[in-house]
Parts: sequence; C-alpha cells; structure tokens
Amino acid sequence: MSRVGALIGSPARALILTELFDGRALTATELASVASVSPATASEHLGLLLAGGLVTREKSGRHSYYRLASPEIASALEQLAVQTANVGSAAKSIRKTLTRTPIQSARMCYDHIAGRLGVSIADALLKKGALIALDTDYELTPEGEMLFESWGINPTDLRRSKRVFAQQCLDWSERRHHVSGAVGAALAKLALEKGWIARAKERRVLVVTPFGQRELKTHLGISYDQVEKRA
Repeated sequence: MSRVGALIGSPARALILTELFDGRALTATELASVASVSPATASEHLGLLLAGGLVTREKSGRHSYYRLASPEIASALEQLAVQTANVGSAAKSIRKTLTRTPIQSARMCYDHIAGRLGVSIADALLKKGALIALDTDYELTPEGEMLFESWGINPTDLRRSKRVFAQQCLDWSERRHHVSGAVGAALAKLALEKGWIARAKERRVLVVTPFGQRELKTHLGISYDQVEKRA
C-alpha cells in the first residue's frame, strides 16, 4: 500500500493517471502537457508508473505510447477517487463544480460508459429485466441475452473473456452504479460503432448524437433530458 501510495501521491502522476482513465494510449509529450511538466519530467514519472505496474508502454516507430495497465487498475483508481471524494468540505465544492460540467453527463471510464448516461443505461437494463444485480456484479438474464444478440453482441464470447463479465462500478459523479467489465465494454463499443455516442474534443467526455437520442429511447427508454439533467 505504501508503494502504491507513493506512486499516486504525486500531483503530476495523479494527473497523468486520470488522463489515462479513458483507456486510450498517449505519448509522454501529451501527458506532460496535461500534468504541466516538461516532457523529460513526464518521462521520469511514467518510468515510475511503468515500474510500479500501473501503466504499460507500447512503441510505434519513434514514439512510445502509455496506457493504464488494465481495466482492473482503472477501476481500482476510480473507486479510490470515489471514496476519498466523500471526505471534507472541499469534496462538496468539487462535486458542486462537477455537476456543471459535461463530464458528469457522459464519459468513458476506461472502456465503458460512465456518468449519468452510464447509470441510465444500467437502470434501463435492470428495469427491462435484461440484467439482475448480484452482490457486486450483474448477470444477464435470458431476455438480456436475446437483447444483446439482437444488437450483434455474443454473450457467450463475453463469458469466455478473461476479465470480469459484468460488474457494478460505483460512478464517482452519480454515486450510483454503471456497468463495467466485458458487458460494459461491449455496450460502449456498440454505442460508438453504431453512432449512438461520439467522443467530444474534451478527453473522456462523450456526446449523445441525435441518432443516438432516438435509438436510446427506442431500445432502452432513455430520454435525452434524462441524460442532460443536472443534479
């Protein structure tokens, strides 16, 4: 714990890790800009995170790209942020600010959809009887399997994945659960490929397209106002 605490205790490294929460691979130069440090300093921080197993590195030509080591690492860091954000008056001020930003409405949490949209999707699937909640996980019902198959998602393939099948991920802005794991990743991939959602210019932020507004309403009964509504 002291080793991990030392790795994430640096403000610059915390900013770097947060920037990687959306699952994309970024260069040291890009991450240096986010952390407001020089590229050389960013490389030093990334070296420590790499040695500590929190990030991985992939080389392509002259460039090296960094990403979080796994969805499990992303989930652990996100949940740590949720728990620590509950402490102190400063957290209340931060939450108040977050309710006025697009990142609360819809964002990527590593490879799955989070924010109000992610929570709305989880609620809709539960209401339709496609998912049932089991302790800290979700399970697909027979109705859910048929729904996923109608979208071109093969539940059997998801179950064969090495990662958690479907997990209840506590959303740090909504304080309620969205769907992570193989099922959450498949839903995000589906929504992006079908054009229901698109990535905004701001990193991690998602926007629901006009086509997506209609499809979410048709398939899940989710209204655009439901996603955009501020707490």
